[in-house]
Amino acid sequence: MSEIELTSSFDQMNLVVEELLKGKNPTDISKFLGIKRSQVLEHIDTWRELVSGDSRIRERAKEALAGADQHYSMIIQRAWETVDQADANQQYNTKASALKMIADVEQKRIDMLQKAGLLENNEMSAQLLETERKQEILMNILKEVTSDCNHCKIEVAKRLSEVTGKVEPID
Repeated sequence: MSEIELTSSFDQMNLVVEELLKGKNPTDISKFLGIKRSQVLEHIDTWRELVSGDSRIRERAKEALAGADQHYSMIIQRAWETVDQADANQQYNTKASALKMIADVEQKRIDMLQKAGLLENNEMSAQLLETERKQEILMNILKEVTSDCNHCKIEVAKRLSEVTGKVEPID
């Protein structure tokens, strides 16, 4: 492949990625750019390989993802305020619309996080496993330290249940 062909290929890949980041699917990108869908998919795969190997891009992507997630949270918080106001004023249509908007925004947030699969799922899994391991150690420490005090045992078990969402046994 000549230098001109390589440059042209990278330019085309950039155009494909631009459209992908706008939310278009490969079929729409293919039609929009007038290239074969298989080429679009090839460009997307190449881009993902390049991105996944660059730690600076991964860090920027993580920051962007965190920022977007934060914005979704703010939108959802405002929507819940709208629900509360609509409920207080018996505006049930407004309340229903706001609840639907919350569901839609939550779905968009979930979709965004799922699409972020190129952001080191293995690393996130490892972090989650490590956090769970530490949580288990801390729970055992709390149970061990409070084992001699019946009042403490009950109180710790009750509070741990609030955190874990399940009834913690009292030994």
